[in-house]
Amino acid sequence: MNLLTSTTDPRVLRDAFANVPQTVVALCGLGPDRQPRGLAASSFTTVSLSPPLVSVAVAYTSTTWPTLRTMSVLGVSVLAQGQDAACRALAGPAADRFTALSWRATDDGAVLLDDAVATFECRIAQEIPAGDHSIAVLRIESLATDGAREPLVFHSSAFRRLEPRR
Repeated sequence: MNLLTSTTDPRVLRDAFANVPQTVVALCGLGPDRQPRGLAASSFTTVSLSPPLVSVAVAYTSTTWPTLRTMSVLGVSVLAQGQDAACRALAGPAADRFTALSWRATDDGAVLLDDAVATFECRIAQEIPAGDHSIAVLRIESLATDGAREPLVFHSSAFRRLEPRR
């Protein structure tokens, strides 16, 4: 283990954060033109059972978040192993994000990716400024899970697999 160092060096801090395995999610909704908008995030966290809340942190530099935050309902899809390409697409150019993705929209406009480990239809409950990100606390309105799938995990700047369940 390296010696403790100051947190003022962004590279050192980024390297330390890379050692924390993270769930990868798609945060998506239908725009006013009924076209899907979305982004990939690796800062998804469960928050509360009662009320049912989750959170995701989005960088202030995101050009997609200003559109998503105005939507009445958002879809959160927990990506599964094998959905690496979906994550990369959602992190790429906005015009190309949904070209090769299989998705569906709910009646309220949440966009959910097919083959995800879990999907949540959510409404923004609170938005909290936090450094260079905004933390969106989302209230879960409905959900679906697929216990047969394993989640996509991001660790040490790479997609990883969990050990198979026994």
